[in-house]
Amino acid sequence: MISLSGIEKTYRVRGKALSESVHALRGVDLEIPEGSAISIIGESGCGKSTLGRILAGIEQPTAGTFAVNGENIDSFNAKHRRDFFRGVQLIHQDPYSALNPVRTIYDILIDVLHLHARIADKDADWPQRRLLEILNLVGLDPEYVLPRYPHQLSGGMRQRIVIARALAVDPKVLVADEAVSMIDVSLRLGVLRLLRTLRSELGISVVFITHDLASARYIGQDSTVVVLYRGSIVERGPSDTVVSQAPLHPYTQALLSAIPVLRGLESKAPVQVVPTGILDERNDDTGCLFAPRCPFAQPVCFTGRPPLAVPGKDSGFGAADHEVACLFPQIRQVVPLRSDVAADSGKEAVA
Repeated sequence: MISLSGIEKTYRVRGKALSESVHALRGVDLEIPEGSAISIIGESGCGKSTLGRILAGIEQPTAGTFAVNGENIDSFNAKHRRDFFRGVQLIHQDPYSALNPVRTIYDILIDVLHLHARIADKDADWPQRRLLEILNLVGLDPEYVLPRYPHQLSGGMRQRIVIARALAVDPKVLVADEAVSMIDVSLRLGVLRLLRTLRSELGISVVFITHDLASARYIGQDSTVVVLYRGSIVERGPSDTVVSQAPLHPYTQALLSAIPVLRGLESKAPVQVVPTGILDERNDDTGCLFAPRCPFAQPVCFTGRPPLAVPGKDSGFGAADHEVACLFPQIRQVVPLRSDVAADSGKEAVA
């Protein structure tokens, strides 16, 4: 169990005073149980990649607690810390730059396996056996890919090689940072299906970082969606609840309203949630961070920052595992539906 509590990350703007620093994360609380699937979604610049890099040990938080099974990671010695972060592998967004272009796929993978074999005290033949296992696991033909260079493979194959390299060290957690954003649409489903299979068959926890809500929902059953806005969690809950059944925060609803649809196949959603203003990163007052852009903001939203909590019983929303940071949460049907069910759904929508 990985537990993050009050995680903050601040980057100082070069040549500027500390008061003009960029707040990438603002007190994020997150738990990652073993074998779980968590999707972190939000627009570019919301802090989701920074959170992923902190999980992988690449970045250090400015403040907050990073604990593993209840033990603060700051108390780990150097070896214990290396062993832990070896088990948290980051899958980079760009498969084109993640692989050394002057080395064959065999050279790229076998070096990692030889190093891991020495650390894990494996026999001399283990790297070769494991090489074939992981390539079969990610759905690649060893005879075809091993002698080739990265530029000789498709984008989907390269991303599978990146995943295979991560699997070479037997990780406990995979942090997939926009792992399908640079892959052709026709190949994305295969990579998403692979991540879901790794979770179900190997028990690997998957932290899927994306701005694509459809991908976030597909990543696995019983998965959790975490919605980030300007470094703060504004909504968290089961994927089906947050994405399709009962999105409560106006920002989540705005993300859903932005999903493009094909005319003639789907109808316009009953409610369109469109931010009323442009994003201003300098707005760091005590109010809700989304209030200046929220079409439903009330005066009180500018004076108090709402905590992330389950809405009260009098609100009419009863899911105990669905949290939202909003003073006025409300269900709005913002996901476009097929024309044959849109009429009935529109009657049930809360406007």
